[in-house]
Amino acid sequence: QVVESGGGLVQDGGSLRLSCTISGLRFGDYPMGWFRQVPGKGREGISCINWNGWSTYYADSVKGRFTISRDDAKNTVYLQMNSLKPEDTGMYYCAAGSRGYFHECVGFDNWGQGTQVTVSS
Repeated sequence: QVVESGGGLVQDGGSLRLSCTISGLRFGDYPMGWFRQVPGKGREGISCINWNGWSTYYADSVKGRFTISRDDAKNTVYLQMNSLKPEDTGMYYCAAGSRGYFHECVGFDNWGQGTQVTVSS
C-alpha cells in the first residue's frame, strides 16, 4: 500500500514537503520515486532515489529546488520542494522501483492515489 501526503495550495516561491509511506514490501530493498502528472499528459519522473540513498535523479525542471530523501526505519520517502513555480502544479505520485535496479526514474510501479500540488502565481 502506498500513501502520499503533504500536497496543498501554495504561492509562487513557497515550499511544500511531500511524504510517502509504503507497506507490503521490504522498503530498504527498493528504489523510490516521485512522479508528476498534469491533465492531458503522462506521468513524468520528477525525482528518484536508489535503495541505499547514494544515488538520486532529478528532472532538469526541478534540479536545485527539490530534494528527495528516504527514511528506511519509517518506510517513508520525502520530497522537499522549494522555490515552487506555477508549472510545478500537478498530481504527485509516489512509487517503488525494481528491486536491485536503478536508472533515473525507469521501471517504477506500485502507485499511490497521489497528492495534489497547486502553485498559484
